Amino acid sequence: MSKLEQTIAAIGPLDEAAMEAARQRQDMLTKPRGSLGRLEELSIQVAGIQGRARPEVSAKTIFVMAGDHGCVAEQVSAYPQEVTAQMVANFGAGGAAINVLARQVGARVVVVDIGVAGEYDPGLGIVVRKIGRGTRNLAEGPAMSREQARQCLEVGIEVLASELERGLHLAATGDMGIGNTTASAAIVAAFTGLPPSVVTGRGTGIDHARFEKKVAVVERALSLNQPDPADPLDVLAKVGGFEIGGLAGVVLAAAAHRLPVVVDGLISGAAALIAAQLAPQARDYLIAGHCSVEPGHEAALAHLDLEPVLELQMRLGEGTGAALAMAVVEAAVRTLNEMATFAGAGISEAAEGECAPC
Repeated sequence: MSKLEQTIAAIGPLDEAAMEAARQRQDMLTKPRGSLGRLEELSIQVAGIQGRARPEVSAKTIFVMAGDHGCVAEQVSAYPQEVTAQMVANFGAGGAAINVLARQVGARVVVVDIGVAGEYDPGLGIVVRKIGRGTRNLAEGPAMSREQARQCLEVGIEVLASELERGLHLAATGDMGIGNTTASAAIVAAFTGLPPSVVTGRGTGIDHARFEKKVAVVERALSLNQPDPADPLDVLAKVGGFEIGGLAGVVLAAAAHRLPVVVDGLISGAAALIAAQLAPQARDYLIAGHCSVEPGHEAALAHLDLEPVLELQMRLGEGTGAALAMAVVEAAVRTLNEMATFAGAGISEAAEGECAPC
């Protein structure tokens, strides 16, 4: 089997015994049952993912995949293509929003050049796994070959695997690529069946005229290329991006290694759609970090049946929303692991049907 096939085959169901043990412990902690709401649900999910009643999420890594897009020739972005390489350099220098938020939550940032067209200082610690110097223009034909699509996924798989030796309990996805909201909108439309006008947003803050052009580009890409939603490699090849495929590979590898993966915004959501179509079981390993104001992201989350942890009206990408949500996931696990039980603290439990003391 190929590396992609091996990874998909390694993805199993959540550990029901670990989840039940975590659920029982939650009910014994010094609080009314269910009073920590979503934190309790997250802790139980992470227990099931890791197969441990007392999970661990202290080692956190955000995988930021970067690639360029041929569709920028259609003037769908407010920024020129060279900004992708410039921002990759900014990531490497530690000056971007994702670097700040990663430091805040104690996460490593791994930046991967999987398809940047421009140049940057090679001494910045960027992982270079270039499939090509940007995709082709999806409005004129397939964005990449099917073989390139497979390569993208396998780069993501390999990059995550390389981080395991450094210690990894919790992964997150992030992106950089001028033009990638156009490709992502096309992916979301392909999988959900929603019209491009519904799932396409303003990305970098484009004006109305450019937005209408962007919608038309997505419509043309779908009509011309006819991506098959039953074949996720076909969707990725025809209307995707190198960094989107790489992130889908990160999701699959995380699931195969029983790691929770916090999904960022629209681009990460498009990658999650591809991963979940390739391996439906991988969906159980996903945590939606936030809900972007990009309309396609909400549609992607609804299709995946995922509830976002945060809603902060963000649309930056880079993994910023996922980074913030990592702190919430860690808080969920720490309360499960570190709170005292009623018996341990010498506190009387509530009678059936009554509230325990707060």
